[in-house]
Amino acid sequence: MFQWDFQMQKFRSKTGIGIVLFIVIVLGGSSAFMAYFKAWPGIVINLALAGFIFYIFRSTYYLIDGQDIIIKSGFTAGLRINIRSVTKIVETNNTLSSPATSLDRIAIYYNNGQSIMISPVSKMDFIHHLVEINPDIEVILKIHKR
Repeated sequence: MFQWDFQMQKFRSKTGIGIVLFIVIVLGGSSAFMAYFKAWPGIVINLALAGFIFYIFRSTYYLIDGQDIIIKSGFTAGLRINIRSVTKIVETNNTLSSPATSLDRIAIYYNNGQSIMISPVSKMDFIHHLVEINPDIEVILKIHKR
């Protein structure tokens, strides 16, 4: 039987094309409007905002370190969740703010009612890894139609 290596494993956040297109349309459209009116300070602000968003996208990832999940996004110190406290994982497309760069997300329920949504690229690998550590986790996946 396959055994996971319980050393530190890093999972990048999936980048959702919908989120990227929305950002490009909003920043690109407003920048084009500002360029037409020669509002150069506004374009500089949009470029700085685009750089910040790019940084957030590149710095969002999830680590499985022994018995813990460490969720890192941007300048945050990183949320640490004990995998033994995870009770349920639910596949979701919820649009609420979270350390996820895609709407293809999973909600992790832990510590009797707390939850957080993340979007690992290898969602099923991530879930399997957690269930290997804590087989009591209830996993609820959507049925994908083809």
